[in-house]
Amino acid sequence: MICRFADWELDTGLFELRYQGSPRQVEPQVFNLIELLVRNHHRVVGRDEILAELWKGRVVTDATLSTCVKSARQALGDTGRAQALIRTVSGRGFRFVGEVDIVESDAPTAITPVTGGGEILPPAETCEDALVTRPSIAVLPFETVGIGETPSTIADALPHDLIAELSRLHWLFVIARASTFRFRSAEADLDEVRNSLKVRYCLSGAVELLGRVITISVELCDTDDKGVVWSDRFRAELDAVHEIREEIVRAVVTALEIRIPLHEAQRARLRSPQHLDAWSAYHLGLHHMYRFNKLDNARATAMFQQAVALEPNFARAYAGLSFTHFQDALLRYDDNVQRAIQLTYQFAAKALEHDEVDPFANFTMGRAFMLRGDLEGSLSWLDRANALNPNFAQARYSRAWSQSLLGETAESLVNTDAALALSPLDPLAYAMLGVRSFSHMGRDEPAEAAAWAERAANSPGAHVLIELIAVAAHGMDGNDARARSWAASARQRAPGISSEEFLRAFPFRDPQVRARIGAILKKYGF
Repeated sequence: MICRFADWELDTGLFELRYQGSPRQVEPQVFNLIELLVRNHHRVVGRDEILAELWKGRVVTDATLSTCVKSARQALGDTGRAQALIRTVSGRGFRFVGEVDIVESDAPTAITPVTGGGEILPPAETCEDALVTRPSIAVLPFETVGIGETPSTIADALPHDLIAELSRLHWLFVIARASTFRFRSAEADLDEVRNSLKVRYCLSGAVELLGRVITISVELCDTDDKGVVWSDRFRAELDAVHEIREEIVRAVVTALEIRIPLHEAQRARLRSPQHLDAWSAYHLGLHHMYRFNKLDNARATAMFQQAVALEPNFARAYAGLSFTHFQDALLRYDDNVQRAIQLTYQFAAKALEHDEVDPFANFTMGRAFMLRGDLEGSLSWLDRANALNPNFAQARYSRAWSQSLLGETAESLVNTDAALALSPLDPLAYAMLGVRSFSHMGRDEPAEAAAWAERAANSPGAHVLIELIAVAAHGMDGNDARARSWAASARQRAPGISSEEFLRAFPFRDPQVRARIGAILKKYGF
């Protein structure tokens, strides 16, 4: 839907505000406020309605709302004094007073759009619905081994913290504490957990005190086949246990974000494709998406398209389509690069339309801005993804990527290290290492740049552009043999690749860094 007023256009399909045809950058919440007021221009929109629509029941202050309204006015060239477009109705709320013309969007799309007015919400979901659609999990109270108050406290506190953090992952259905904490037996029967709570996964653990050392064991099981999907163990001095609670929660949540999708993909591969449900198709798409080659990327796209065909409100599947089209553009899998860039943005916008607080959806929008060359614009979206899920390593890495290209190398190093610490086995670990190399290039630290680039290029999943990072870094460091070795490998993988293509993918803002890298790549035949 496109809403036109004065010289402005508000495109809800592309999640874009345009003035005289040119896009204007606005914060996501500001865009949502403008869209809400424009869509309801025929009436006053009350404060309570705005809070419910924009903040989904979260507690915010009047100052937060006032700031958002002020930002919306500024974005439209309006002021609180003039109120030419957004008018305050004292004691009631706000009204959009500009003349509005609403038309259907003519933006191209690769799939059939969801029709209808306003936001379309899926029906209320039950635990049984979750069992046959998206992955579901029950976090049980941990078993205690040993005597003392601390083990008992930790045995309840950690699962409580884990439930709270896992609930922030919109792709995972998490059973509430009031139900899971009824299973306090030392060995909870997985069949009983599955039948009572209708969950696919069960997270259990044990807290053991031996002397002054406390050991915390965690285990994730599939309630269907009773298999152990993942397990780990953490140790700490008794006096420091509360200080490492946050570290344990972060490690467990990050591990589950990787292990559950991998397990879901394995389950999906056992099914005939025509019998895949939306979430199985989505997770099988993730499996192919992270292989980083043209054929698997096309298969991932097909899986995500199947997922949205089965479930048109599936925000994460749209985000997956944005991710695969990002690969099409970045790695030139699609000959029509501009089309791939447009689809990257379009599907990120579609994901946000269906779930504006999903971290993956915000992440893909940030990457869409990066692809369009708007590195500064990408940062607010990636910050939002990180705020929604502080354990989202890929969002931290992508922010580091933008910062490294902008020359903000100190901040980039901090975010890269945080991403690697959060997810050392991440499918994008090779890219995190490559960004670390970029930061050292920008700081004129060639030896460090070469060391990190070597690790990146040798990592699983590394694509040909990562090998060119190794060529550039070793060239800077004066290691001609390694630079030539990686150059030969890159030419074998992509015979026509060029330095211009590399610099389009990685648009360094510092002209000296850009020129230096370009010269090195040309020296080695690119």
